[in-house]
Amino acid sequence: MKKFLLTSTMLLALSAPVIAADPIVGGAPMLPTKDIIDNAVNSKDHTTLVAAVKAAGLVETLKGKGPFTVFAPTNAAFAALPAGTVDTLLKPENKAKLSGILTYHVVSGSLDSKAVVAAIKAGGGKATLTTVAGGKLSAALVGSDVIVSDENGGKAKVTIADVYQSNGVIHVVDKVLLPK
Repeated sequence: MKKFLLTSTMLLALSAPVIAADPIVGGAPMLPTKDIIDNAVNSKDHTTLVAAVKAAGLVETLKGKGPFTVFAPTNAAFAALPAGTVDTLLKPENKAKLSGILTYHVVSGSLDSKAVVAAIKAGGGKATLTTVAGGKLSAALVGSDVIVSDENGGKAKVTIADVYQSNGVIHVVDKVLLPK
């Protein structure tokens, strides 16, 4: 009987669905024990963002204690900007402007999707988030999607939420948000 129970228990354990502990972003597992930069450099979907963070001199900041909430645009989001925009921003003489755009995607604190949705509900359907650049983002629910809007009316959809880091959380977005 003991052998039967042990075998049955093992079979049940093996047939249970496997839940991935670490989300996959850009083909790489995002480990909550690593910081924002150490995870981002492994994502094939965020090579432009990583290059921009390096060019803006923000690596040490985003490796810092935080916590930070980062709305991280994908390579496709950067590619959707007007032709030549990314190349121009990556030039040393545009470091301040690039830094302003990147820090516009960062909010102080660790706001996971539950916190963002709670803020949206508490705000009557809209949450206003102050970025570390000093600008404002607004978040709203459209169906079950969280949409983040910039001060110019640009909208980005959160495509992957709650990518936990040792110093905050990343939400992957499909558009680059631009400050005024």
